[in-house]
Amino acid sequence: MQTAPSLLRQQLDEPYSLTREQMERYREEGFIKLKNVLSPEALDYYGVEVSRVVHELNQNPKPLDERDTYGKAFIQIGNLWRHSDTVKDFAFAKRLGRIAADLMQVRGVRIYHDQALYKEPAGGHTPWHADQYYWPVSNDNTTTVWIPLQETPMEMGPLQFAVGSQRYKKGRELAIGDESEREMQKTFTQMNYPIETSPYDLGEVSFHMGWTFHRAGPNTTDRP
Repeated sequence: MQTAPSLLRQQLDEPYSLTREQMERYREEGFIKLKNVLSPEALDYYGVEVSRVVHELNQNPKPLDERDTYGKAFIQIGNLWRHSDTVKDFAFAKRLGRIAADLMQVRGVRIYHDQALYKEPAGGHTPWHADQYYWPVSNDNTTTVWIPLQETPMEMGPLQFAVGSQRYKKGRELAIGDESEREMQKTFTQMNYPIETSPYDLGEVSFHMGWTFHRAGPNTTDRP
């Protein structure tokens, strides 16, 4: 069984200091992007294992041009931690859990699931949606941790956020797809919602609230 080097495992449990301004910005805007959360060495090590498990479990052999909009957005595999102790160490990292707890102002958090999303070369856009639509939980104090395993320039389709949209009720009944993209794009344009669109540096991680609307552009590069 593969065992992570002790130094990398220690990194996953080391605290990450948040400022009061960062916590207030998360509550106000519904998301935050944090730099240097994970080291390049940790991302390289754990990324190799995540990729291995994704390739092993991927059951979507259809070519891109035969898939619907959602299928073109990414290869999607959930609960990888059940298939690899190495991935489990990564998904259950105390460093990430403590950041999430501090942002949500709670003593601790429970993980609902991990999920690997691989946007293939020429993969399509990810439509506007809110994650909480899919979560049968009792309250709205939830967060998604988005962890790019590599530097993610605009050409690869990083996440985009509608700033402050966690307070907006319209569209919460929409599943991710063509309708959610069409309706929410029209809504945010008409209401002049600010959209945060920027690349991710290596080691940069974002946290967004369950009802924060977000999307991603297509991957126009030749790399997943």
